[in-house]
Amino acid sequence: MTDDARAKRTQTLADAAKAKFQAKTAAAEKAIRTLVKRGESITFQAALREAGVSHAFLYSHHDLRGRIERLRAQARPVPAPTPPVDEQSTLVLALTGQITRLKKQHREEVQALRDALGQAHGENLDLRRELARRGGDAPVPQARTIGPC
Repeated sequence: MTDDARAKRTQTLADAAKAKFQAKTAAAEKAIRTLVKRGESITFQAALREAGVSHAFLYSHHDLRGRIERLRAQARPVPAPTPPVDEQSTLVLALTGQITRLKKQHREEVQALRDALGQAHGENLDLRRELARRGGDAPVPQARTIGPC
């Protein structure tokens, strides 16, 4: 093979690689513009899906990479500044926590009292039945359900 033929083949391959690179770059830029127009979030994943290029291509192409990173940063919502913690908000939080604990304690105490009342009514009914069985004059009441207080 002559040096001219080899140089011609090398040049043809180089031209093809350059054309492929330019086509991928154009596709990636078009994909980014399309994503921006649609209002979608700009990420490497979205860009590579839209353009049909690889991660490696986007990451190695410094201009595209920088553009995607800038657009991605712009799309992120800026967190609202936290209000300064003052004594009043700390006091509100402390009192809210205390009220929550007291409510829970109250519910538990009410439930314990209802359980004890139900048990006492059951014992009372048993005693009245026993008294009636032994010949006492107290009428035996019918069992009934106790509703919530």
